[in-house]
Amino acid sequence: MLELKNIDLSQDAAAARFAKDEVVHVVFATAPGELISREGPNRYAAGDALITGSTGDRWSVSRARFDAKYQPVAAADAGEDGRYRSRPLPVLAKQMPEAFTLARSAGGDMLQGAAQDWLLQYAPGDFGIIENARFLRVYRPL
Repeated sequence: MLELKNIDLSQDAAAARFAKDEVVHVVFATAPGELISREGPNRYAAGDALITGSTGDRWSVSRARFDAKYQPVAAADAGEDGRYRSRPLPVLAKQMPEAFTLARSAGGDMLQGAAQDWLLQYAPGDFGIIENARFLRVYRPL
């Protein structure tokens, strides 16, 4: 399995820019904990967003990053549990030809991707992994 370190997709000709378009359900954590996503463990702190995507996948986003990445859907107030839409922020993405691992920037959790999953770079040093079928459903090329 390929172990990724010191990645910079801005320097990779095989990477392209995409934006997510998805409405998700969010519950804000009342205590620290851990949830297990398809890609691996996601540790979170009290106040962090626990997200369930339109495909049933679950993950956490730190409270510090959540407001920049999501906006409440009509009836929800910012910072309250409910439905949120992803903001159309550009990310760099690369489909990986083989299974791989990398450390999650928040909490240092080790994530695993299968062959054909996508490696995402949100910002320098900030990465995620998305299953191919889910990526194709919720991301659009820019």
